[in-house]
Amino acid sequence: MFNGLTALGWGLVIFAISIGVGSVVLSKLGNSVGGDANTTVQYLLTQLGSSGLAGWAPAIIAVSVGMFIIGALAINTGGKQGRAY
Repeated sequence: MFNGLTALGWGLVIFAISIGVGSVVLSKLGNSVGGDANTTVQYLLTQLGSSGLAGWAPAIIAVSVGMFIIGALAINTGGKQGRAY
């Protein structure tokens, strides 16, 4: 179970770094181009930030940890629940 949590942790770190690097690159791109492109880039940065994609991170963490706990409980019971032989 802890190996799975470690993999989940690395995935979340990579997710956060991707959002951070993407935000920096998009802001530099928008500043260099200007005009309508800058408006579009600023909108994309808003969608990547806490009101957009990054806002889902707590929900993703909660669901993932919940699934690991449910999986651990199913493994401890041997998966015999619900079988009608």
